[in-house]
Amino acid sequence: MSGMAPEAELVLAAGEVPGYLGPTAALIVAAAVIGYLSARARVVPIVGFLVAGVLIGPAQLGIVENGEAVEAAADIGVILLLFTIGIEFSLDRLARVWTWIAVAGGLQLLTATGAGLGLTLLAGGGWRDGLFTGFLLALSSTAIVLKLLGERRENSAVRGRLALAVLIAQDLAVVAMVLVVPLLGPSADGEGSGGSSLLWALLTAVAVIVVVLVVARRVMPAVLDVVARTCSPEVFLLAIVAVCFGTAYLTALAGVSVSLGAFLAGLVVSESRASSQAFAEVLPLQIVFSAVFFVSVGMLLDVGFMLANLPLVLGAAAVVLLVKTLTTAAAATVARIPLRTAVATGLLLAQIGEFSFVLLTVGTAAGLAPLGLGDDGSQVVVATTVLLMLLTPQLAAAGARIDRRHTVADDGSDADGGTPREHVAIIGWGPTALDLAATLRSRGVDVVMTTLNPDGARQAEAAGHAVVRGDPTKGEILRTAGVPEARLAVIAEDDPEQAVRVVAAARAVTSAPILARPLGAVDVAELADAGADHILDRDRLSGQALLRSVLAELGHQVADRDGTVVDTARVVRYAWPTGSGCEHGAASRPVVPLASGCVGCLQEGTEWVHLRTCLSCGYVGCCDSSPRRHARAHAAADDHPLIASAEPGESWGYCFVDEVTVPAPAGAAPEAESSPAAQ
Repeated sequence: MSGMAPEAELVLAAGEVPGYLGPTAALIVAAAVIGYLSARARVVPIVGFLVAGVLIGPAQLGIVENGEAVEAAADIGVILLLFTIGIEFSLDRLARVWTWIAVAGGLQLLTATGAGLGLTLLAGGGWRDGLFTGFLLALSSTAIVLKLLGERRENSAVRGRLALAVLIAQDLAVVAMVLVVPLLGPSADGEGSGGSSLLWALLTAVAVIVVVLVVARRVMPAVLDVVARTCSPEVFLLAIVAVCFGTAYLTALAGVSVSLGAFLAGLVVSESRASSQAFAEVLPLQIVFSAVFFVSVGMLLDVGFMLANLPLVLGAAAVVLLVKTLTTAAAATVARIPLRTAVATGLLLAQIGEFSFVLLTVGTAAGLAPLGLGDDGSQVVVATTVLLMLLTPQLAAAGARIDRRHTVADDGSDADGGTPREHVAIIGWGPTALDLAATLRSRGVDVVMTTLNPDGARQAEAAGHAVVRGDPTKGEILRTAGVPEARLAVIAEDDPEQAVRVVAAARAVTSAPILARPLGAVDVAELADAGADHILDRDRLSGQALLRSVLAELGHQVADRDGTVVDTARVVRYAWPTGSGCEHGAASRPVVPLASGCVGCLQEGTEWVHLRTCLSCGYVGCCDSSPRRHARAHAAADDHPLIASAEPGESWGYCFVDEVTVPAPAGAAPEAESSPAAQ
């Protein structure tokens, strides 16, 4: 084999399975399967991911080793999670909780560290191991707590903002802890440069934070606005990810924790008007890598050790739970937080954090041991951490029950961030959309507009409309615009294919009526299948058709007209039932009426009695009681045998060929008040 040519080796290598692929596939598949089962069982997905990690980890089934690739993916998960939290938080909200960061966060760190020191001394350990244990105990899981707050829509609640303030203080403290822990080791005696190194690191960290905040205010909004003007989701996503990882990398070089750097990067983006678009673009990546992070944490647990030392592990978990809850609650009450909210926050932060694993690695390398227990101490910390992380969703729910006011923020806003309700969501931009928005507002109807175009967004904002910037095919953008709570969604996208995608995305998050107004060739069936209830084809409808359809759907008065007026935007859809005695059911398809009255009578200047809609093409004709019988004439001329009544309160179909009446075809609404005796 030694004489084999390099080309042959390459060929053989190309046929081999990469070593990383099997474990990576196992990890992702396990996360997906367990996540699905957790969702079906109505269990918080984080718990499922941790359980998946426990099962496939090296100490149990051994399917995946906790190698460098898994650790890197987990780190990316933490970075993206903190980045999205920063986008949602904003500098203004950070400024409002700065006192909580200094007072509640600082006191929590001091009291929890002191408790860890005291417990170690009681257990017979030395002060060095005690201080190290206190550091481990003081930190909570930023990733799990913020993920839970997002899922429970409690980021804006007092408890949520207080928890974030304490977590920011902890992340700032990690900078100092990582430098102090090696100095506590036995080999560090006599070193005199520790104090100056610590001071220099802290000053550097403060300088980095100040620079990042200045960039957030002065530079980044203009840069992101230029990128957003390309209207390219791909380019925008790359720019956002570059900001995230670039900022995290630079802050890490300066000694600031990666998580804090990612959070600061999110704050930078939050100052841009494109922040909602950035959040929606990054969210799918965050979900994937965050799942990997939680799985990787579960992989650290050695179930065999935990079972062999179950009393010790359970006792340690109980002590940590009690100490973390009490110290956090006490610190919060000093910051003038009501007692019930303080206790609820303590329960939310009662676990040991993921960055304690980093400190644990640094400390054991320096010769330190948690509680002075040697290697067993490290295993106890890992087991206790994973166990409390698994219990965090239940602890958060218990805290919510204790804090009865958790749904209202202290500024009076809803805990969900003030999502609009009972409004009209207009998705798209242009003169027609702006005119519609202005008319609705003049009639007292709230409007939220959504567009990917920055110039269009500015024009809409200048007109006084609420605007959400971003790709409307992203569910997060639609939720930010309040589409799930809207009375009506209007899709004013010009491109028919994009209109179909947006309609499908909107239908996935709302049961409200959806009105689509694409330009160009319209595929009624495709739009109807995507979820549109009303469809306007600008090629054959007047410019006022959109306004009339929206006002009619909202129940507003429109111009009077004698006789029946057909809604030329409402989709007529009859799934013709089998067994009706009619063999032409396949001719029925979703259609929109071609005119507001009988097409033939309008052309000839004659009158009609009742109106019928052709279920093959949307032709509107008059009934057999009318003088001209245009509905029957059209059916014979175009071989379109099926019609439906266009009269208010009637829902029935008829086949001219088979002379069969279908009183209430499946999928038709509303049900008929009466059926005709004849056509």
